[in-house]
Amino acid sequence: MHRLLTFIGLDSGETDVLRAQLETSTKQIPVLYFLLIVNCWALSSSFMNLAPLWLTITLPALLTVLSGARFVFWLRVRHRRVPDDRILKQLLGTVVIAAVLSACFVTWALALFPYGDVRAQDHVTFFIGITVVSCIFSLLHFLQAALTVTAVVIPAYVIYLLRTGDPTLHAIAINQFLVTIAMVNILIVGSRDFAQRVRSQVEATRLSEENARLANRDSLTDLPNRRQFFSTLEALLDRPDAGRRRFIVGVADLDGFKAVNDRYGHSAGDQILVEASRRLAEIEGLFVARLGGDEFGLVIDAELGDEAIMDEGRRICECLALPYDMPGIYARIAGSIGFAAAPDAGRSAEVLYERADYALYHAKASERGKPVLFSEHHERQIRQRSIVEQCLLGADLERELELRFQPMIDITTNRPIAFEALARWTSPEIGSVPPDVFIAAAERIDLIGTMTHVLFAKALEAMRQWPDDIRLSFNLSARDISSTEMVLKIIDMLQRSGLPPSQIDLEVTETSLVADFDSARQSLQALKLMGVRIALDDFGIGYSSLSYVHRLPLDKVKVDRSFMRDLETRTESRKLLKSVIDLCRSLDIGCVAEGVETADQVAILTSLGCTTMQGYYFARPMTGTEVHAFIAATCNDRGAGLRSWG
Repeated sequence: MHRLLTFIGLDSGETDVLRAQLETSTKQIPVLYFLLIVNCWALSSSFMNLAPLWLTITLPALLTVLSGARFVFWLRVRHRRVPDDRILKQLLGTVVIAAVLSACFVTWALALFPYGDVRAQDHVTFFIGITVVSCIFSLLHFLQAALTVTAVVIPAYVIYLLRTGDPTLHAIAINQFLVTIAMVNILIVGSRDFAQRVRSQVEATRLSEENARLANRDSLTDLPNRRQFFSTLEALLDRPDAGRRRFIVGVADLDGFKAVNDRYGHSAGDQILVEASRRLAEIEGLFVARLGGDEFGLVIDAELGDEAIMDEGRRICECLALPYDMPGIYARIAGSIGFAAAPDAGRSAEVLYERADYALYHAKASERGKPVLFSEHHERQIRQRSIVEQCLLGADLERELELRFQPMIDITTNRPIAFEALARWTSPEIGSVPPDVFIAAAERIDLIGTMTHVLFAKALEAMRQWPDDIRLSFNLSARDISSTEMVLKIIDMLQRSGLPPSQIDLEVTETSLVADFDSARQSLQALKLMGVRIALDDFGIGYSSLSYVHRLPLDKVKVDRSFMRDLETRTESRKLLKSVIDLCRSLDIGCVAEGVETADQVAILTSLGCTTMQGYYFARPMTGTEVHAFIAATCNDRGAGLRSWG
């Protein structure tokens, strides 16, 4: 079979070309059979009174039946897609049948030739010539069948005419032979060009599909990407029943992925992302897309109630929380999810995503490793957040922003050694706004740099009035330390103030380091070279606090207030805090306990070796004027004079 296919030029490896030949043939071959039947009876009529009935009626009728059957066959398969594994078989069958029918027709026509007069014989030559031409043009894109017909008909026809001894017929035979050679050449060239066009179209289609895949798939995980995620949302929203039918949009994020990535490297991080993607993709009824980094977009096209949504969310979180045990890697990572249900939470892809992302923000802030469904409560928070943002944009920051100062106390002397500057904002429109609210809003609307500039200037001015041995502690945001421009502004303000940089602590939190650790470290090193001291605030609430202690130019660690909650009742809490204090001592960096509120906490911390504390037990945040009174009351004229700079 393989030799036969090779002999007649049917390449089984080029399925696309073979399919194109078959599909083109289904449109042209029926026309060819119609012409054969018409030409057959036209020739038969010329010999009706000259040749026997079996040649003029019986054989033409038999050939008509055979041709008609093939005519009907090709009409029936015209709109039917033939499976790939049957294309070659059907084309081969067509070639064989073409050979058989060609032999039958030419044999019948030449059998009529001796019975006719000159005109009737001319009709035979015309019939064969026009039939060959019709076949060549009808089978122009099916080279094998066209050549088969030509090879069967023309040699027999030419040889027959040459053997008649008639010079005129000799001339017709030679002329027909030469014309056939020319047409076969045209046929070969045309067929080759057809095959090349098919290959080019197939390649263009493949490239188009590959480009579409690349445009809509994530290269690492092979999940749909952000673009495909939003396209899917748009398709769901474009359904006729979109306003009545519920579906759920989710945004999932891996908690602690950054720490694993830092510990094991980016290659290991990629492996975890691939594994997390695989787990999500295997959840039935869940559309998953990778939106970027360790964030995934989820779509559940089902009308689920709120409790069912939360059950599904918990199932997804449990799936993500399973250990990631791979060669050279063992990690436990939680997953937080924010859900928004359409159409309740929104009627556009962008709004639904923003609502789900807002719910994720709440999950990561207070419900890590759990799902959160966007609700009316969140809707009110968004409106309130928008009001805060609008008020901030129109605020006179120089006039409306104030500072409060909370002391850090050295227990061995019961004196303040530093004051932390805490921002306060009172808006004329909406009144006093909590710091965590307006600072987050300032970061969202890109106003945090301006706010830091105003607050730092106020802090430096307040510090001028303090005794020489009292330090200033000032908080920097993530935007501050990731911005080269802002770092340079801080350095310039320090230089212009004339205050000694060595008496200033700049506090950063772990969350402010996560986005771009390398850039943050460079900024802190530049500030450190100027002489300021660097403190890591809220130590212990993140996944990678210990790694930051080793990798940053730190002078101080401030233990988060969460350590104080059960310090008096749980031995484990005291042991954990003891290990932090010992770590700071071994690294020769300071340790400050935040959130101290009771005398028992002070006693326990002192027994554990912590000597610097901050919290309501000692003093609440106070105004600049109250700072002077506090210092006077605690220092009690121990020789610390006021600064004389400026």
